[in-house]
Amino acid sequence: MQIPRLHPDTIEEVKLRADIVDVVSEYVVLRKRGKDFVGLCPFHDEKSPSFTVSQTKQMYYCFGCQAGGNAIKFVMELGKRSFAEVVLDLARRYQVPVQTLEPEQRQELQRQLSLREQLYEVLASCAQFYQHALRQSQGQKAIEYLQSHRKLQEQTIQQFGLGYAPAGWETLYRYLVEDKHYPVQLVEKAGLIKPRKEGGSYYDVFRDRLIIPIRDVQGRTIAFGGRTLTDEQPKYLNSPETELFSKGKTLFALDLAKTGISQLDRAVVVEGYFDAIALHAAGINNAVASLGTALSLEQVRLVLRYTESKQLVLNFDADKAGTNAAERAIGEIAELAYKGEVQLKILNLPNGKDADEYLRQETPENYAELLANAPLWLDWQIQQIIQNRDLKQATDFQQVTQQIVKLLKNIANNDTRNYYISYCAEILSLGDTRLIPLRVENLLTQIAPPAPTYSKPVSARKAWGDNKSLLRTDAINRVSNNSPLPTERSLLERAEALLLRIYLHCPEQRQAIINELEERDLQFSLSHHRFLWRQILETAVQQIDLISTLQNRYLELSEDLGVVSHLFHLNEKTKKEILRTPQVVQAAIACMDLVMLEKRYRHFLELWQQTDPVDEPEKYQSYYQAFYTEKLKLQKIDRKRLFSLAELD
Repeated sequence: MQIPRLHPDTIEEVKLRADIVDVVSEYVVLRKRGKDFVGLCPFHDEKSPSFTVSQTKQMYYCFGCQAGGNAIKFVMELGKRSFAEVVLDLARRYQVPVQTLEPEQRQELQRQLSLREQLYEVLASCAQFYQHALRQSQGQKAIEYLQSHRKLQEQTIQQFGLGYAPAGWETLYRYLVEDKHYPVQLVEKAGLIKPRKEGGSYYDVFRDRLIIPIRDVQGRTIAFGGRTLTDEQPKYLNSPETELFSKGKTLFALDLAKTGISQLDRAVVVEGYFDAIALHAAGINNAVASLGTALSLEQVRLVLRYTESKQLVLNFDADKAGTNAAERAIGEIAELAYKGEVQLKILNLPNGKDADEYLRQETPENYAELLANAPLWLDWQIQQIIQNRDLKQATDFQQVTQQIVKLLKNIANNDTRNYYISYCAEILSLGDTRLIPLRVENLLTQIAPPAPTYSKPVSARKAWGDNKSLLRTDAINRVSNNSPLPTERSLLERAEALLLRIYLHCPEQRQAIINELEERDLQFSLSHHRFLWRQILETAVQQIDLISTLQNRYLELSEDLGVVSHLFHLNEKTKKEILRTPQVVQAAIACMDLVMLEKRYRHFLELWQQTDPVDEPEKYQSYYQAFYTEKLKLQKIDRKRLFSLAELD
C-alpha cells in the first residue's frame, strides 16, 4: 500500500535533526575547505571535486551538474526514492516520532518502516552469535585456521567481525527464533535459514563454516560469507539475495576501505575475502573484494566515488581462473576504460599467487611497489594476446594481429590509440626496426580501411613517414608557433594558460614553476603567453602586487591586454582549477614538455626520411637513432600524459 501522508511537524523535525554533512558523508568522502565541505559529485562522473556541502546553510550544490538541495532531496535523488520513504528513513535514524495525517494507518506505516530496521537488527544479532561461537570450544578449529593458516592477529579478527557457524542443522534457528524470539519469517527474509521441503521446519544456511560478515558502506551487517573448514563444497558460500543484500551491488570491506581509497586516491579490487583482509592487516587499507563474482559496472561506480583520479587496480589471481575473472571484469567496464573514465590497471602477482599468499612470504612494501608499477589494462591485454604465441609462425602472427586490431578499434581517444598502434607495431616487428613502418601501415589499414586510391605506390619508408604523420597530426598542429590555436580546444593553450594563472595567483608556487621550466629547458609556445612571461620575469618573483604591475606594463607598452586579461581574474571554475596546484603544475609542464619532444621528434624524422640509406648510411642510422630516442621519450611521457593531463580538462 501507499505510504500515508506525513504530518508537517514530522517533516520539519526531520529537517532540523538531519545534519546534511552527516547524511552526505555516508555516500561521499567530504573534505573540509574553509567553512564548507567538498567532494566528488555522486550525480555525475567527475575527476576533480565540484560538489559543495554547506553546513551552515544545510544545503548541497554541484558546480558541475547544478544538482542542489537539502538532505532529504539528496537521499531522494541518489536512491531514486520517494519523499515519504526518505523522510521515514531519516526519522528512524534521528529518532523523530512519526505522525501521519491518517491515524488509522499508523500501524501499517510502522510495519513498513520497521521491516528493514528489523532485518538490520536480526543480522547484527546473528553476527554477534557467530563471533561468540568462534571463542567457544566448538570454534577452536576455526580460530586455529585464522591464526595458523591465515596468520591473522586478534586485532584483524575483531576488525572484520570474523566468526564461526556451529555444525548443527538448527543451532542458529533455535538461538534466533526460540531464544531471541525473532519471527521465523523475518529470520528467513534475512537469508539466515531455509524451509525444509517437508515438515514445515527450517535449517541453518551456514553450518560448520568460518563466517565473514558482509557490511554495507555504513558498516551495517547485511549478509555473510562462509568458508568451509572441511572438504565440503562449495568452498565459499554467500547469503542469498535479500531486501538488504545484492551481490552485484556490494563490495566487501568498502566500509573499511573508503577512507584509505580517498587518501591514496586509488582503489584495489581483489577476488577473495581473505585477500582483502590480508591487505588491510598489512596496512594496505584501500582494498575491497568483489564477492567472487565478475566485477559489475555498479560495483565500479560505487568504489570510484571515493577516488578523484578514478584509479582502479584489479589484483586477481594470475592463474587461468583469475585471468578469466580479470577479462570478465574488463568486459563489464570496458566502455568506461576505453573512454578513459576509469584509470584501470591490472596486477598479477609473481608465481600466480593471490594477495593473501603473497603477503605471507613478502613484505607490504614489496606489494606496494608491484602495485605502483602495475601495467595499464591495455598493456596487460596486449601481453595476454601475445603470451605463449610464436610470432614467427604465420598462424600465430595472423591471430595475434587480428586480436590486437580488435582491441585497438575500441579505443576512443586518438592519442591513446595512436600510442598503442606504435607500441603494437614494434611488438609485431620482432625487433627488426625496418619492419615498423610496414606494421604501422598494416594496423592503420585494418583499424580504419582507407578509401580506394589510384595514386602511385610509395616506398615503405615514405609510408612510415606518412603514417607517423597521421599518428601525430594533433601534436603537429599544436606545435606550430605560427599557426593560430583554438583557445578553448587546444590542450597546449589550456596548459600554458593554467600555468600562468597559477603563477599569478599562487605566490608560493612561483619559484617551483621557474625551476621546472629552467630544469626542462621549456619555453611558452604561444606568442601572447611568451610575451606575458617575459614581462613576469622582468618583475620581482615574489612581488605582491604582480597582477596590477603587469596590467600597467601592458598599458604602457600599448600591447593587447585582452588576450591574457582572463588570466588575471578567478571565477568559481578557475578557483577550482588551481586548488591542486602541485599536481596541476606537473600536468601543465608535462604537456609543454610533450610539445617540445614532438618538435624534436618531427625534426629528426623528417631528416631520416630525406636521407638515402644507400648513399649516406651513417647519417641515415644517426637520424634514425635520434628520432627513435625522441620517440621513446614521447612514449614515456605519453603514458603519464594520458591520465595526468586529465587535470587540465
